[in-house]
Parts: sequence; structure tokens; C-alpha cells
Amino acid sequence: MSASPMRFSIFSVNDHHPAMARTIPQLYSEVLEQSVLAENLGYDTFFCAEHHFHEYGVVPDPAVMLAALAQRTNKIRLGTAISILTFHDPRRLAESYAMVDMMSGGRLVYGVGSGYLAHEFEGYDEDPAEKRDKFNEHLDIIKKLFAGERLNYQGQFTKSENVALNVLPHEGRMPPIYVAVLARPGAFHVGKQGNWLFTVPYASCEGFDDIGTMLTEFRNGRQEAGLPQDDDDHVFTLHCHVADSDEACDAETRDPYDLYVRTRLYAKEHTYDEILENGICLFGSVETVADKMVRLYEMGIRHVACLSNFGNMPRERVENSIRLFAEKVMPKVNERVGIRVAA
Repeated sequence: MSASPMRFSIFSVNDHHPAMARTIPQLYSEVLEQSVLAENLGYDTFFCAEHHFHEYGVVPDPAVMLAALAQRTNKIRLGTAISILTFHDPRRLAESYAMVDMMSGGRLVYGVGSGYLAHEFEGYDEDPAEKRDKFNEHLDIIKKLFAGERLNYQGQFTKSENVALNVLPHEGRMPPIYVAVLARPGAFHVGKQGNWLFTVPYASCEGFDDIGTMLTEFRNGRQEAGLPQDDDDHVFTLHCHVADSDEACDAETRDPYDLYVRTRLYAKEHTYDEILENGICLFGSVETVADKMVRLYEMGIRHVACLSNFGNMPRERVENSIRLFAEKVMPKVNERVGIRVAA
């Protein structure tokens, strides 16, 4: 009997560095090309981040990017990582993403979150103290609208009378929805609420082995709520670069990763040396990365998204890493854990 399968995906954070030669249009072009490459190589989902008012990320509206990707691809799922519910009218979000799902033939994977960057809350004149309540209310509204309900809704932040979507998700199906968390207690609460989990472990975990504790906390929350375990109920994202050797990976990754960290706005930073030491990455040769993927599988993790384009890394190196992961790492992982893949 074959082991339960593992999903392998790509996550594009879309970070921009104005002092470097690559322009925003060139970055967009790379993202579009990499989505096609990822589809051709058999990746499961292509995720796109949302950020505002800073070069931290230059896709303020993932729905626009995913609609463009939908016209260039046919099979790969298209995901948000994440759609920030706190800043936007939930009726508008439901409309936009139902349209993306319809245009893509039902390929939307809807990752959602409440936001965490202070400058974004300031830019939208939003009170961070209200973000949890606003997120929960907006998510509730979006789920109801996706399901085709006609809303008469009086919430703390939103009032709707006789409102229904005029464009529903493809074939009336609810897109998979994942809730982003950065801390272990958040994983427990997401599970207890009956939601699915999206997380970036390097922002919260102390070491590689600690990644599994996030999944454990999530599972504990679902168990407490009396909900079943599902192999598709989580996505874990790690920075990834695969090269011909560990030494080659070091030479190709160190400067881009340190540029990424130096210009990011995370509260918790890991330099290249620090992330190699704590291990919360997929950096190295085919064998090194395959070993770590097998360890993630043994932790129970069944969906890993590779953050491969970061720190103005040259397009050729990004695409070579994406190919090596698909053509060399994936088969090794599948073989070692006993997954049978159809030819």
C-alpha cells in the first residue's frame, strides 16, 4: 500500500529591492514564467503573497496576479499566502476571489490572515487591537458568500441586507481555505475553530525539529473540537534553494538571503548563518534537501511550499532550483517514504 502523498508547492513573496537592477515589471514577468515552469514540473500550488506600502512585497492585490496566472496555466492550483482580510471589505474579497476561482476552473486555494505589519495597519488606518475580531467576522462573511448564501448580516464591523454574490466559485464548490498563523498557540486555536493551517515556521520556531510542534498543536486543537485529521488541512512554507552541492548552494544563497532578511520587516530575523544553524530552511544539495523533506514527512507534514524567489536572486538560479527540487528531490522523497506516483 502506498503511503499518503505529499504536496509540493511554490510560494512567491514578491519582494522588491529598488536599489537593485531588477524592476517591478521584470519581477512580475519572472513570477508569471515561474508559475508556468512550476505547472510543467508537477508542483501542486503556486502561492502569492499580499503586502502594502513597502518593498517588502509588491503585489498589493493577489487576485490580480492570480487572474493573470490563471490565463497562463491550466492545472496548477493558485493560492493566496495570504489574503489580508482585516484591510478590505469582505464582500469585495468574496467577489474578487470567486471570480478568480471561476476564471481558473476551480483552482483557487484561499489562504487568509489578519496581517501583522505595523506600517500596513497605519496605512489603512486600522486598529491592530481589533484585527482578530475583524478577521473572524470577515472570514465568516466570505464563507457564507462563497457558499451561495443571501446575507442579512449585522456584525460589529459590517452590515449587509439581502446581499448575495452574482459570481460564485467554480461549480458552486467552496475553495479550500487556510488560516495563517505565526505562533504555536495560534495553531491550536485555528485547529479548534475548525479551520485549516498555513504557517511559515522560520518566523516562530526555534529549530527544525520544532516545526513538528506547530502541526501537533494544530492537531490538538482539532482533536479538542472533535474534528478529524486530514492530510490536506495544512501548508508549511520554508525558504528553499537546491544546488549541485551544499557548497554551491551556500555560494548562491548567502547574499540573496541576507539581503532578504536585512530589508524585511519581521520581528524575528535569521541571517543565513543563523538559519543554517537552526535548520528552518531547505537549503543545500539534492540529498540534503531530500533528507529534510523526509524528516518533515515523518513529522506528519504533507504539504510544503518552497519560497524560492527571494532577495533579488538571479532568475536562472531560481528556476534551476525549482527544476532540481522537482526532478531530483521529489522522486527521492517519494521513494524513501513509499509514495507511488503514477507515470
